[in-house]
Amino acid sequence: MLEIIREYGLMLLVGEYPHGKLGGLALTLIISIASLAVTFPCAVLIALARTGRSRPFKAVASGFVHCVRAIPLLMLIFWAYFALPMVIGFPIDATYTLIIAIVIYQAAYLGEIIAAGIEGLPKGQMEAAKALGLGYIPTTFRVILPQALFNVIPGIVNQLTTIIKESSLGSIIAVSELSYVMLQVNSNEVTKPLQIFGILAATYFILCFALSQATNWLERGIGNRRTGRVVVEAVA
Repeated sequence: MLEIIREYGLMLLVGEYPHGKLGGLALTLIISIASLAVTFPCAVLIALARTGRSRPFKAVASGFVHCVRAIPLLMLIFWAYFALPMVIGFPIDATYTLIIAIVIYQAAYLGEIIAAGIEGLPKGQMEAAKALGLGYIPTTFRVILPQALFNVIPGIVNQLTTIIKESSLGSIIAVSELSYVMLQVNSNEVTKPLQIFGILAATYFILCFALSQATNWLERGIGNRRTGRVVVEAVA
């Protein structure tokens, strides 16, 4: 393994960069962070539609969530890669195709997480805002959403872990992320698949384990804050 790391370590980290396209672990992280950044506002809108009063918006959001959750991500990647260029009339880079597919897929799941955070808040929050004369939009964006998003931070970080693992499917459409680079290394070495894919597994494990620990730390912090708030209210 050490020989493989010494020979292909730079390729594992950045792909063919600077003599070619950026790839490897760096591209995996860029794809994951960019996907989460685009997914987040989409998920917020879905969550608001799912928990809002408008029946048409709720029906559309519910239909989107149920449809996407019933389709494998790999199928979405194939549709985005083959069908989307036919619809818009020009080709799309495989990296952008992967990000589009992940955003569509994760928006359904993250939207449900945020919706659960909104529904988990005490109903008195909305009633108190109404009593102060706040309308729906100020109440949503000043009172409800900040609390709900704070409560679901661990879930959002956990989705980043999921996205990192899902990005490995980009190797199917030749996105030069971490898994694709290691497949190229395996093609060069041929006789060392166990070592090569062992390095790949260890890399994903380190990334995902670190994020899982961050999620646990955030959950404890949020739990302690809630406990402190309850104690203060009880004393008052």
